[in-house]
Amino acid sequence: MKYEKIIKALIHNGYKVSYFENSNEAAKYIVDNVKNTTIGFGDSATLESINLAELLSKNNTVIDPAPYSGDEFNEVAKKALLTDVFFTSVNGVAETGELVNIDGTGNRVAGSLFGHKKIYFVFGTNKIEPNLEKAIWRARNIAAPQNSKRLGYNTPCAVKADRCYDCSSSERICNTLNIHLKKMKYVEAECIIINESLGM
Repeated sequence: MKYEKIIKALIHNGYKVSYFENSNEAAKYIVDNVKNTTIGFGDSATLESINLAELLSKNNTVIDPAPYSGDEFNEVAKKALLTDVFFTSVNGVAETGELVNIDGTGNRVAGSLFGHKKIYFVFGTNKIEPNLEKAIWRARNIAAPQNSKRLGYNTPCAVKADRCYDCSSSERICNTLNIHLKKMKYVEAECIIINESLGM
């Protein structure tokens, strides 16, 4: 299998791993396996692109802060941290099994660390890099500028959409960098790998 190396590394690091050739197959698997529970979402272009919140809301209570902004976003994002299940993506993932996320508000990172019974990391194969250094570089210089532009921010990286400028803008979205070296204790975690280019 083309992605055998990363799958083995993630399993070694404590994650359950499911691989799918396309997002329709992945979405069906998720919907079939996540029912009758409370679900929180981290703001994610990947999750939005496969319409996961809407699909899961048919059989679950879904709390997704993505449609909101300002104080309303903060309130909904806090509620999303109190759910049994949490869905997010990654900004970069190394073939050696580390997951990398950059966050401006902290809700995505917080939700991936503690408090839920199970966490799902859903990502396309475009996020995969050969090592941790390159996964971090991708998060800072590809994902962050593209996400800043998507969100309509006026940061240097969003204007030029080419790289991180390590700016001091109040709209900066790379305020924290989180690296999952291994699966966190006391929680189930599953990586859903989709053989498509998804998200930023």
